[in-house]
Parts: sequence; structure tokens; C-alpha cells
Amino acid sequence: MTAPRMHENEVDIDEHLVGRLLDAQFPEWAELPVAAVPSAGTVNAIYRLGEELCVRLPRVRGWSGHLQRELEWLPRLAPRLSLDIPEPVAAGDPGCGYPFPWAVYRWIDGTPFTTDGSIDERRAARDLAGFVAELRRVDPSGAPSTGRRPLAELDEVTRAAVDTLRGIVDTERVTAAWDVALTAPTWDGPPVWRHCDLLPPNLLVADGRLRAVIDFGGVGIGDPAHDVIAAWSVFGAEGRSAYRDALDVDGGTWARARAVALHQALLIIPYYPETNPAFVDMAMRTVEQVLADCDR
Repeated sequence: MTAPRMHENEVDIDEHLVGRLLDAQFPEWAELPVAAVPSAGTVNAIYRLGEELCVRLPRVRGWSGHLQRELEWLPRLAPRLSLDIPEPVAAGDPGCGYPFPWAVYRWIDGTPFTTDGSIDERRAARDLAGFVAELRRVDPSGAPSTGRRPLAELDEVTRAAVDTLRGIVDTERVTAAWDVALTAPTWDGPPVWRHCDLLPPNLLVADGRLRAVIDFGGVGIGDPAHDVIAAWSVFGAEGRSAYRDALDVDGGTWARARAVALHQALLIIPYYPETNPAFVDMAMRTVEQVLADCDR
């Protein structure tokens, strides 16, 4: 099964390619069964390898460097975090017609976070806030910077996305929310470690509890607001309140985080309507959560 394409210039990836790469570079695993893992993730194609491993392959060149960041930093971060994070096992090289580095990881059991009521949202919010606080306490010395552009620099592209969504979202309310978002104070504090992509597909649940945080391709140091976006991208009103309280988020950081969450969701919706509708549904929900929060 070929991984569904989501981007221009995306390479073809399927089980046969994974098998050839393993046979050429890691023959000790070449006989293990390979199966595609359905995911709303957009950066890597994921294949389970036997019972204990998985293979992740970047879809496009622009994200191919993310795995190297994970390989370098995940082993250093893991001992300092209470939730499970991916454990790199081996790094693969380009080959067999596949042009990018790829990697083998330890498999983590769990299912992506959902809002269907199967998990205590307030407890999950506190658990995730604990993880974010732990990550922030890690020494930032030598860490990669993952600076994001100031909100004002996101204005043009955000408004362009809103224009494409007439009839899909309430563009009047969204525009009003974005106008308010642009008044958020500029971040001027010390950089801290942050995951930068706390979306439901990257949070794994097992036995009714948040168990793991995955996909650290954007990990690095910068504005702590970027890990507060989970307040809207993951949680509803109750979880959002618990998350803010547990992290003790100040007003300026809260406003910047809500702005980033809205910007991110508005760009997702017009980009993936055919190629990743589940991801679009998540983004639509985020917009709804932001608007509901703005109306309070």
C-alpha cells in the first residue's frame, strides 16, 4: 500500500520500499512483517515493523532534516520527561530510490487522543501540562532554535486563508478573532524547550490515560506560547481551563498561543480537504474552540 500523497513533490513510499531499505541496510529486521500505520500526521509515513519497532520516512525534502534532530535530542530529553517519547533505534540512509534519511524507532502502544469522552480531559490536561513544564526545565544550552515568525508577519497569509474559507467557517467571527490576536504582546522572555506540535495525532493514550508524546521534528527552544496551543487544538473548555491553571499561563502568552492555534488551523483547512480530511476536521474543531474562547 502506497502512503497517500499530501504534498507536492512527495516521494512514493510503500511496504515494498521499506522492505528493500531494511534488506539493504538492516538485514537483521528484513524478515519482520511491515504494515502501514494509518495516521493523520503529515510529515512522515509510518510503518510498523514486527511487534516492537516502527519505521518513519519523511514525505518531502523540506522535512527530511527533522529526523536528525530527533536522533540527536530525543535520547537526551527522555530521562527528564515523565511521559513516553519516541526512542530511536537506528538511522537509515537514502537508498533503493528513496532520497532522504529515515529511521527505526521503538514502537509505543497507544491510540491518538480523541475528544469522544473516553479519557478524563482535565486529568489529560494536567498530565500534558506536567510534560510541558518538565520540557521547559531542561537546560537550553546548545539546543536548536525553532523560532517562529512574529504574529504580524503571519497576517497576510492568515487573511488569505480566511478568504478561501468563505462558506466553510464563519469568516466574520474568524477575522474579528484574528484582529484581536494581532494585539497580543510580543514575546521577549528567555527561550525554553518546546515540542511545537501538540496536536491530537501526536498524543497517545493507553488505559484511559495520556501515555506518550510523539513526533518531535519541531522540537527546540523559543517562545513557550507554542506549546500552549494544545489548549484549543486538543482540549475543550474544561481541559483548557485545567491546562492553563496547571501551566500558570500569563495573559500575554495565552493570547499569543491562541493566535498561533488559530493561524495554524486556518492554514490546514484549505490545504488538506481531499488528502487528509481527518486533519481538516481537527483544524475545524480548533477554530470552533478558539471562537468559543474568544466569546467568553
